[in-house]
Amino acid sequence: MKLKTTTSKQTKTNNMATTLEIAKSLLSPPGDTIQEHLDFIGMSQAELAERMGRPKEKINDLIKGREPITVPTAFQLENVLGIAASFWLNSEKSYRKELYELNLQEELEKQYDWLDAFPVNQMRKFGWLPNTREKYILMDSLLKFFCVASTDEWKRIYVDEEVSVAFKISLAHTQSPHAISAWLRKGEIQAKEIDIAEFDKKKFKEALAEIKELAFLMHDDFIQQLQNICAKCGVALVFTQNLSKAPISGATRWFHNKPIIQLSGRFRTNDHFWFTFFHEAAHIILHGKKDIFLENVEGTEIDQEKEEEANAFAAKLLLTENELKQIIDAAPLTEEMIHQFANNFRTPAGVIIGRLQHLKLIPFHIGNGFRQKLICLIIIAANRCQHYTG
Repeated sequence: MKLKTTTSKQTKTNNMATTLEIAKSLLSPPGDTIQEHLDFIGMSQAELAERMGRPKEKINDLIKGREPITVPTAFQLENVLGIAASFWLNSEKSYRKELYELNLQEELEKQYDWLDAFPVNQMRKFGWLPNTREKYILMDSLLKFFCVASTDEWKRIYVDEEVSVAFKISLAHTQSPHAISAWLRKGEIQAKEIDIAEFDKKKFKEALAEIKELAFLMHDDFIQQLQNICAKCGVALVFTQNLSKAPISGATRWFHNKPIIQLSGRFRTNDHFWFTFFHEAAHIILHGKKDIFLENVEGTEIDQEKEEEANAFAAKLLLTENELKQIIDAAPLTEEMIHQFANNFRTPAGVIIGRLQHLKLIPFHIGNGFRQKLICLIIIAANRCQHYTG
């Protein structure tokens, strides 16, 4: 006869279930104290029921913990047993809280597959979740991270096809709705920490010229300056490190009446960074509050017309058609000429190279030395919270 074996995972699950059952059996309802006091004074449950004006069955339910001690019941017990109503109410509250926590833990343990679908190790490393391997704690923390009561609410908001009040598109057909939703949620949390002015579309549009000059100068603190400029215009600009299976370069949406531009610095160079920023800025300026735009995320519904509008807006702002024509007409280009055009047009040399590569006017391996790497700065920005002080 071949004995059936269990995996270590099954054994651990069974052990946890047994532990919870023991904990629940050891939990003492306030009714235990009622019975102890009845035994002490020599009163039966039937007499207690008669003195309280309650059916005997209800008193038994009360003692067994099946019936909660309400405010009227607590005062009835005070009158009959001489023990303060506040004692019974506090005992009831403590018992129900402990019982709920054990039931919740039991319920969460059935949903660990949901937790395992997230890049938990990365989220712990980034400080988004507590640095523990206790799944119950991680489950509870993840629900609080998303501000949802259960995994069903998370699914309803981020995955179900019907339109959610909190999130206007479905991630059901993306590579990993779990990782993508976590990245987006982190951006919302970061945005809440930024003190911003009331949104002013005209002011934000006018500020883009100042931001372009910032892109050209690229001072060491350009990220902080960029966040402050955006904050003064009422836009929350946040930087969030990519999670595995969530290769998003940028996202734009309104959250609790606050426009958010969320960047990851995925492509790591200044030309991609600035094009992505101005592309996302275009969505805020040109498009509605109900739209959500996720860049480089396959499986979501894309409004191609709006994406092309944002591309054209960003491209024109960084380098006008006339400026681009002057560069093309000057070919073949030397490094000195690239620097000269960059100075004349107040546009980063890396942006010029990136545009020429994108238009296939030069090979992708030519001119990469002009493109500045920004990944370290993005990571630093992602790990700190910037506050608008003006």
